[in-house]
Amino acid sequence: MKCLQYLVQQKRVKVFAFAIMSNHIHLIWQPLPGQNLQTIQHSFLKHTAQQFKADLQHCNASLLQQFKVNAKDRTYQFWERNSLSIELRSSKVFHQKMKYIHQNPVEAGLCILPEEYDYSSARYYVLGIDDFGIVTHANE
Repeated sequence: MKCLQYLVQQKRVKVFAFAIMSNHIHLIWQPLPGQNLQTIQHSFLKHTAQQFKADLQHCNASLLQQFKVNAKDRTYQFWERNSLSIELRSSKVFHQKMKYIHQNPVEAGLCILPEEYDYSSARYYVLGIDDFGIVTHANE
């Protein structure tokens, strides 16, 4: 979460929707003028992977071994190499994807209502609560 907060504070992106799950993340974000989506995404993935590694080394070194890979450029692999990134070209598709993102924790059985899940922007849209200070309302 700190990485997303940093990207928003540095005015590199706007985050419109998110759900952080145990093994993946959903984001609707937009690079701000002068920013490059690929550079932002690379920075996000690299920073979070380094944080995962550090946390696992400190708290659960045996679990870290599950992420070990035989690659020239890395010892561990936390993210899929080609994560899915699609451009949302219409308001209808945007809102459809946002609904899907907010329903993800419900479908996973983590909560009954989307706004009950702590690591989602659904709380912001339903209750007006942005615990992490990163969400820009979709209508802004």
